[in-house]
Amino acid sequence: MEDINANFAFPLRELENERVKLTPLQPAIYKDALCRICDSNPQLFDFLPFGGSPDSITALLYERIGPDPGMAIYAIIDKTRPADPALTHESSVGQEGAFAGVFGWLNASAVHLKVEMGFAVVFPAFQRTHIATNAVGLMLQYALELPSAGGLGLRRVQWQAHTENAASIRLAERMGFVREGTLRWDRVLRDDKVVGMKSREGDPHERKVGRHSAMLAICWDDWEREKERVLTMMDRKLAK
Repeated sequence: MEDINANFAFPLRELENERVKLTPLQPAIYKDALCRICDSNPQLFDFLPFGGSPDSITALLYERIGPDPGMAIYAIIDKTRPADPALTHESSVGQEGAFAGVFGWLNASAVHLKVEMGFAVVFPAFQRTHIATNAVGLMLQYALELPSAGGLGLRRVQWQAHTENAASIRLAERMGFVREGTLRWDRVLRDDKVVGMKSREGDPHERKVGRHSAMLAICWDDWEREKERVLTMMDRKLAK
């Protein structure tokens, strides 16, 4: 089966606990459902630099993530809910839960022992539940624990967010990330993005808004101090 994560800089394995499973996304199983849900919920992409149309999702998977060794993407499975028959592909018969969203890695560097978390989309039915907390917690464990404890032994995990995306910044800070600053005028956003700052007259991309990006990070020494609190929070954050 096609593996768009095959080029990733680090070993990519399934991550799971009693409630949530992160499995490397296989387009043959998840792409059609991902496209349908995202196309029906454009608000999910208000603060993201990419779009939610089927063409945008296909380009993200095959043209951006697939060829880049710094990027990989997981499907998030909610093990506390049954799979939705309307979204279940024939290749996923026996899937142990409901498809709840996607989360991924980018800007991975094996040389510098760091990575960034991104491509975060939690579907509406799973927001304000245990999904985001557990998905982020599982990824942090894998990234920052030493190889002797089953992790990658990385030194730094980054998180960037549109400065107007308060929910994303709150989630990161709740999970132990420290805000390090703001990257001003960090990105020129696509024509279809409306949340952002207008530039000056005569700008080469005058009709495209700009984005300030909040930069947050959690490093190995932060993790050593925060992990018991994070693990307790994951256990406590039950689905509603």
